[in-house]
Amino acid sequence: MPAVPVFTANDVYAALDPSDAVEAVREAFVEHTRGAWTMPSKVYLDAPPNGDFRAMPASGGGWAVLKWVNSFPGNPARALPTVSGVVILSESEAGQLQAILDAGAVTALRTGAAAVLAAETLARPTVAPAAVVGVGVNGRAVARTFLAREREVQLWDAEPAQARLVADELGEGATVAADLADALAADVVVTVTPGREVLFHDGSLHAGQHVSLMGADGPGKAEIAVEELVRARVVCDEWEQASHNGDIAHALAAGRLRREQVAELGKILLGEEMGRRDEHEITVFDSTGLAVQDLAVAVAVYERYREAPASFPDVVGIELG
Repeated sequence: MPAVPVFTANDVYAALDPSDAVEAVREAFVEHTRGAWTMPSKVYLDAPPNGDFRAMPASGGGWAVLKWVNSFPGNPARALPTVSGVVILSESEAGQLQAILDAGAVTALRTGAAAVLAAETLARPTVAPAAVVGVGVNGRAVARTFLAREREVQLWDAEPAQARLVADELGEGATVAADLADALAADVVVTVTPGREVLFHDGSLHAGQHVSLMGADGPGKAEIAVEELVRARVVCDEWEQASHNGDIAHALAAGRLRREQVAELGKILLGEEMGRRDEHEITVFDSTGLAVQDLAVAVAVYERYREAPASFPDVVGIELG
């Protein structure tokens, strides 16, 4: 068996431009909605009180992936990443392993792509900067993706120094929001927080606003109050998963939201459901993170490598078997 290439985080980021990741993730939503790409719901393994592990398989387009990833929000205090793990990519004709990729980088790319794709699909037309609330690894990826799609960003983080650091790192087009209230009032907002505290309380959303909620991706997490969520046109990444995790699950449990009130982003992209219905409507995208998005990004990275392996001198191969 040939050596299997191992992609570090730097290799993943070097292989795929954030704007290209948006198009890869768009394909994932469309193909999953069509039934061509499949996945079971993610499996959680709690590691209280500090975090959890997640197993996320998917297949489609002649490929299959398994992402084994964790989320430990307190890790930055230990000088460790919040998210770490691996993505294992195989071809699905003979089942042969093709690549191993850093899960944190794959997750960041697809999180940024999904947040921005939802904003581009659901927000009313505006050239105003988007606000990104929470600029850890995934929030930074969201900001990079907006910039790659030629939209300026305002950044806010619970650690002000982190917001300034990321703004300096991203350069032109990235600024620091005056305060949290200012960031949350933007016409386009993406929240990428640990999901431990509600950001949008009753009456805080304004007419025409779009919010991509990326942080409440598991049981018990929330970034928006139930009463505020039900004021909006609600869109999820996939109903089966979203109805058990995150913000939509809270509204369902409270009896404030029904299945027919929630659209899926893939169906909107295919023209099967309506997204924004007028310029005054509030739209909310509730993301729980789909393994088919990881599949799309992993395949795109591997295909760039296969096209020009010499462009990836730092990728090493390991012998298995």
